Amino acid sequence: MAASVAAAAGPLRRAIRRSPQWPGPSRRALSSEAPPTQAAAVRDAFLSFFRDRHGHRLVPSASVRPRGDPSLLFVNAGMNQFKPIFLGTVDPRSEMAGFRRVANSQKCVRAGGRHSDLEDVGRDLSHHTFFEMLGNWAFGGEYFKEEACSMAWELLTQVYGIPEDRLWVSYFVGDPKAGLCPDLESRDIWLSLGVPAGRVLSFGPQENFWEMGDAGPCGPCTEIHYDMAGGVGAPQLVELWNLVFMQHNREADGSLQPLPQRHVDTGMGLERLVAVLQGRRSTYDTDLFSPLLSAIHQGCGAPPYSGRVGAADEGHTDTAYRVVADHIRTLSICIADGVSPGMSGAPLVLRRILRRAVRFSTEVLRAPPGFLGSLVPVVVETLGDAYPELQRNSAKITNLVSEDEAAFLASLQRGRRIIERTLRRLGPSDVFPAEVAWSLSLSGNLGLPLDLVKLMLEEKGVQLDSAGLERLAQEEAQHRAQQAEPVQEQGLQLDVHALGELQRRGVPPTDDSPKYNYSLQPSGGYEFGTCEAQVLQLYTEDGTSVASVGEGQRCGLLLDKTNFYAEQGGQTSDRGYLVRVGQQDVLFPVARAQVCGGFVLHEVAAPECLKVGDRVQLHVDEAWRLSCMEKHTAVHLLNWALRQVLGPGTEQRGSHLNPERLRFDVATQAPLTPEQLRAVEGTVQEAVGQDEAVYMEEVALSRTAHVPGLRSLDEVYPDPVRVVSVGVPVAHALDPASQAALQTSVELCCGTHLLRTGAVGDLVIIGEHQPSKGTTRLLAVTGEQAQQAREVGQSLTQEVEAAAARLSQGSRDVAEAQRLSKDMGRLTDVVDTAVMPQWQRRGLQATLKALQRRANTAIRKLEMGQSPTPAFTAEAWALAVCSHMGGKAWGSRVVAQGTGSTADLEAALSTARAYALNQL
Repeated sequence: MAASVAAAAGPLRRAIRRSPQWPGPSRRALSSEAPPTQAAAVRDAFLSFFRDRHGHRLVPSASVRPRGDPSLLFVNAGMNQFKPIFLGTVDPRSEMAGFRRVANSQKCVRAGGRHSDLEDVGRDLSHHTFFEMLGNWAFGGEYFKEEACSMAWELLTQVYGIPEDRLWVSYFVGDPKAGLCPDLESRDIWLSLGVPAGRVLSFGPQENFWEMGDAGPCGPCTEIHYDMAGGVGAPQLVELWNLVFMQHNREADGSLQPLPQRHVDTGMGLERLVAVLQGRRSTYDTDLFSPLLSAIHQGCGAPPYSGRVGAADEGHTDTAYRVVADHIRTLSICIADGVSPGMSGAPLVLRRILRRAVRFSTEVLRAPPGFLGSLVPVVVETLGDAYPELQRNSAKITNLVSEDEAAFLASLQRGRRIIERTLRRLGPSDVFPAEVAWSLSLSGNLGLPLDLVKLMLEEKGVQLDSAGLERLAQEEAQHRAQQAEPVQEQGLQLDVHALGELQRRGVPPTDDSPKYNYSLQPSGGYEFGTCEAQVLQLYTEDGTSVASVGEGQRCGLLLDKTNFYAEQGGQTSDRGYLVRVGQQDVLFPVARAQVCGGFVLHEVAAPECLKVGDRVQLHVDEAWRLSCMEKHTAVHLLNWALRQVLGPGTEQRGSHLNPERLRFDVATQAPLTPEQLRAVEGTVQEAVGQDEAVYMEEVALSRTAHVPGLRSLDEVYPDPVRVVSVGVPVAHALDPASQAALQTSVELCCGTHLLRTGAVGDLVIIGEHQPSKGTTRLLAVTGEQAQQAREVGQSLTQEVEAAAARLSQGSRDVAEAQRLSKDMGRLTDVVDTAVMPQWQRRGLQATLKALQRRANTAIRKLEMGQSPTPAFTAEAWALAVCSHMGGKAWGSRVVAQGTGSTADLEAALSTARAYALNQL
């Protein structure tokens, strides 16, 4: 038995791995009904068991998009939505505060961040980026170890009919270094339920002690495992169910303290449970995936799925089946919950997932265009009854998937050609150049996820220059950090001599009108046109004019025309790439574009020779450009909203925007109040919600001279000048008699803008300070980032309200009062630094300051042997003031009134103030 136990320890906590076909559980049902095996019935049986037999409240799955928790990209566990209860920060007035025993099936995504299975999906038979977590919880000691273990055993053996001799359990063996004793209580419970001692295993903190994070609630866990071997040979154990008993709190200093209230938190993966009940060796062989695998086979004509892995999977066909099936489930769930492919955070991870799916479906399975979108109805059919949001958003999901698939296909084909050409030039022992991989990536130009580039190279037996890639990633991170407070980067520029030479030769200024060549599609996406141009001049890094540049050189490139936006008007430069006409497999990355005397200079890294006279095709980074357009239109709406709130005389002092955020300087006599900040946001939200058209037109500068309300800066404008008007055609806006510019945003602007305001999504002012006297600088985010900022603000508001409620209840002793005081300090630090609405931050900061004073006062009184009460009541306050005036008072803690007389009203008010300050 010792050898068997040792053999079993290794596979613990792993997913179901490839093994010989096994018979699965016998159908030895312990009830009159046949055990459920179909996935929907298994899910329903779990929920019904806890609701009907054990009085649990069923709560819906939370969205996979975390609400107010910036530490998570996606909800990745069933307990995420209950963190306020575990942390003791739940709003006592909320519905959640009344939860005692609950159960649900939670949608979970593990992709990106600390817990990511993205790169493992497809390689084996078990990993998924989306899965369902079945869980039951008991809060505040509603029940604990004995009941939790008994319920789990009852469900598995009596409802699901799993033979008892196929189940093993593990418990926490203790950790002497941390002062933690063995969890003998759990061990004894399992023995009392009939589990033989030989199938009760003990493990240390890495396996059987669960922690929420570096600090916070934690405790021992006990796990139930299923033996796939069925008694034949050594056990092959896979974890089915994890039962966590939260009874400690990890303090900031690393020490462990007992929790005042204990909780039960359990989680069991539906996919793995269904595989066990259906007698399958892989989660992909269950009815959760078989409809998708069948649809993939029918839609692309690849050989049928056969479940091969590793070297046996020739051509990676079965790997591709698993990747596509997993990823389309994840995409459908996330888009239904409001996460769409995008530029940063969770949307960026989703973009990676979609593009991995496109690559495997088109290059490995040889699927036709539009194939991924055709799989969405299969996901809806499989999961829609459990998660109705899939049914409501089916058309939206299909459109988004199909649109991004179409946009990515051309980049994928070009990327493959570049990889092939680069490989042909490498020696047998050479690594793949980091610069080429970076230019192909989401951080570079073509938008291929780096993990996908690595995989494509791995399939060809080629290693990537990881050290070089890490260096480029660090440079990118530094560049993005600098964008928060941008400084003018020098880069390559044309000096006075170079400009003079161009003018002497009669070279006309660069035609950059193609930068405005984009359109809004019926689906809501934007289509950006390409631009073909001729190389007029090349410049080395020191500004020397040359006829050609060689491989590896960084150079300045002057063209006869361009669709790149050169940095001006506060909008950051476009980035992207160019290729030579007729040679699509060599990509020249364009880092930025700058305008000098009417000439647009492109900063280019040349992987091969480039010479004057070459014809090239230019491609802007569309996601980068679209984010800049979103921010620039938001800047105009913000400018208009400030005038609406602060008055028509409000003047802009400058602005700067990039894909991450925007900065706006406005002339003010004093900082904006929280009420003004909130009103400005509300005015912008109203304009965004109306989804008004944005009109742009070039007009003679003289037509703009006498238009009431027209916004412009104190600078020289070209003639003709570009006018941007929200909701009103330019011709009407410029009619002095219309007064339209007083009612909406009308500005002189050369920037690129959205064509409708709705795509801004939202705007949140997340920071505000005065860089100089008379100027207020506002920092703001839009879209998904703005929505996340609002959720963080709401979450922190609830935490502060919960802390205030705990403080009002009083503390039993000094230690508890000190913990409360520390909580106030921690909350203050979080509020000070969180990305959240600035108006909300200012309000919470004031509240926390007052709460901190109260907490410190309570500590002092307890230390002096006094028992604090909420001493500052309305009745006591009124009595103190009215007694001073020879009168009396009556009332309650909240409302009071009284009588008295005095000739010195100021003295009475001073008494009232002094009393209040003393109590606070």
